[in-house]
Amino acid sequence: MELAHARVVVAGLGVSGRAAVDVLTDRGARVVTVDAQVSDADARDAAAFVAAGGLNGVDLVVASPGWAPANPLLSAALALGVPVWSEVELAWQVRVDRTGGRGPAPWLAVTGTNGKTTTVGMLESILRAGGENALAVGNVGTPVVLGATDPELDVLAVELSSFQLHFTHSMAAEAAAVLNIAPDHLDWHGSLEAYTTDKARIFARAEVACVYNAADPVTELLVRDADVRDGAVAIGFTLGMPRVGQVGLVEDVLVDRGFAELRHTHAVELATCADLGHLGGPDGEVPPHVRADALAAAALALAHGVPAAAIRNGLRSYAPGAHRLQTVAQAGDVTWVDDSKATNGHAAAAALAAFAPGSVVWIAGGLAKGAAFDDLVESRRDRLRAVVLIGVDQGPLRDALDRHAPEVPVVAIDPGDTGSVMTRAVEEARQLASAVEGAVTVLLAPACASMDQFASYAERGESFAAAARALASGVG
Repeated sequence: MELAHARVVVAGLGVSGRAAVDVLTDRGARVVTVDAQVSDADARDAAAFVAAGGLNGVDLVVASPGWAPANPLLSAALALGVPVWSEVELAWQVRVDRTGGRGPAPWLAVTGTNGKTTTVGMLESILRAGGENALAVGNVGTPVVLGATDPELDVLAVELSSFQLHFTHSMAAEAAAVLNIAPDHLDWHGSLEAYTTDKARIFARAEVACVYNAADPVTELLVRDADVRDGAVAIGFTLGMPRVGQVGLVEDVLVDRGFAELRHTHAVELATCADLGHLGGPDGEVPPHVRADALAAAALALAHGVPAAAIRNGLRSYAPGAHRLQTVAQAGDVTWVDDSKATNGHAAAAALAAFAPGSVVWIAGGLAKGAAFDDLVESRRDRLRAVVLIGVDQGPLRDALDRHAPEVPVVAIDPGDTGSVMTRAVEEARQLASAVEGAVTVLLAPACASMDQFASYAERGESFAAAARALASGVG
């Protein structure tokens, strides 16, 4: 599409929406913005905008990730035949040649229910260790459109959510990975099938490799069904001994049998679990999901041609972001751990698995997003000493606990109470922890989104950390 003089509606003025406005304006588009949450949007009410003929003569709608297809503006645009793009699709369409006329920077793209941010961060670190001017973009924070229009970048490590992928139509990643599939955002997508279909878009037109989780048969099926460029290969990652066409573990060594020249007879060492030691849990062990993320990042980097030595160096230098199994306070035998990034059951299960049986007072709850938690509670009830429920959607968690862990004490924080939700939750957790002997971890791993009571998972984690530190300093 020729964007100069095109009339474009940008739906949503979050970080990615504002970046889209800047890029579109730079290219001569006539931009109209719609967002009920900000005061500087051209229109606030999407339905009223449509009813007033706001889509008349519009050439393109760029939708921010939070806008579901059922939104009246987007559904009306689709009904009228107006193209709807994600900010990611816009980025792909406007990407620029790198300095020196080398063509646009290739994309190494990652999606999955959990582990995306860690994997992309590891990948960025590996690429930089290999001498590339690389940047992590997308759902990780920096809008993709800003990376795609930076001629100084050699390669992009792109984190993509299912929301971002839904309206992405033509992206062709150099290599792409789906880390795992578990029920999430069913309120937005309508079904697990629709959610999975959107995740699968990341493999379309892949040029070199599609990376999948050998322990998750759904991801392998998505690779088998993908329409990729001729010659693109499927590379699995596994926490066991890898077969040909996989990366995996031989004891505590990360090895490659997917890209190695002699892969039919030999595995090439990439790194060891000791290189991930700084990412270990409170007991010093590297959690299985961290090892899996490292293997996925390594596979994507190998697809780009990064040498094995850079993988080791990149993993050693990778520093995880906040709110991911982060110890924030300690008082006596009680340790306070923030994993507010665990916004669904799959992530919360991984967090709980990092701790010893019977050692966790679990703070959970928020917006359930249409999810059920029976599998989570049934598989991790052995970790639980007690549970503190927060948020407005306590019913699904309470029901799962009643069914599968009726012996575990549960305290619910009334979402209608005034005052600090997290201060009350931390106080209740302290009392529950002090009722037992031995080391106890108070773990914030909500299994739910945060927007019912907090602006973001980061604000939720910061609130927990502040309350825990205040309490610990008083106790200690």
